[in-house]
Amino acid sequence: MYPKSIDNEYVIISLYVDDMFVFSTSMNVVHNTKHFLAFKFDMKDKSEANVILGIKIIWKDNGIILTQEHYIEKLLKKFGHFDMTYASTFYDVNSQLKK
Repeated sequence: MYPKSIDNEYVIISLYVDDMFVFSTSMNVVHNTKHFLAFKFDMKDKSEANVILGIKIIWKDNGIILTQEHYIEKLLKKFGHFDMTYASTFYDVNSQLKK
């Protein structure tokens, strides 16, 4: 993780193996950062990420959803439990959890 801030604009570059993710508070900062990096390094822009470290990203109009549903389905299929039925687990909402 490489964070940087200039004039209340923030950008974070996250590197993982051969993937790079650019996060920012401004799309202009994202474009400028990508342009700078492309000038310095040989790289490809694959636009928005769909999956990061096994976490699927679903883009919505009002935000994003992070899910591992596809990973859980893959594990359930692998071990032959995908077609199982759901069971309710009751939880007392008044109970206090302790550290």
